[in-house]
Amino acid sequence: MMKKAMIVLAIASVAAMTFGCAPQTTQQPAESAAQPAEQVRAINPPGAPEGLPFSNGILVGNTLFVAGTEGTDANGKLEPDIESQTRAALESIQKIVEGGGMTMGNVVAVNVYLSDIKEFGKMNGVYKTFFPDPKPTRTTVQVAGLVNGAHIEISAIAVKPH
Repeated sequence: MMKKAMIVLAIASVAAMTFGCAPQTTQQPAESAAQPAEQVRAINPPGAPEGLPFSNGILVGNTLFVAGTEGTDANGKLEPDIESQTRAALESIQKIVEGGGMTMGNVVAVNVYLSDIKEFGKMNGVYKTFFPDPKPTRTTVQVAGLVNGAHIEISAIAVKPH
């Protein structure tokens, strides 16, 4: 019976910690409690897609989150091939990053979604021309499909040092 009670207690403790019900055992420093919340601002620069159910970028403090971006032309039409779609997507991301007061050198993480992993080399040839050293981290995956039949979609995170 004692062993069963200890197991139940252990499970309850893990559940309480997981769901935030456990009592706080450490105190927050006084200065962190007094800090104001970070301002959240949408970044939708001129020429960026409009009328979307999401923001092109969200700036929180010194961190910019850039939404997944496809390689479209100025009229919103997909470019014809992987190289031109990659270039157009990265140019759009660059406008959003610059709209947040940063440069492509501030990009720290990129996610690339390809409809065909066989196009990786062609995508990479264009991609590598957009970022100075040190290059951002990157995840590249093949997906079952992208909106509008796109070959590529790219999202990014940029951080401006304090």
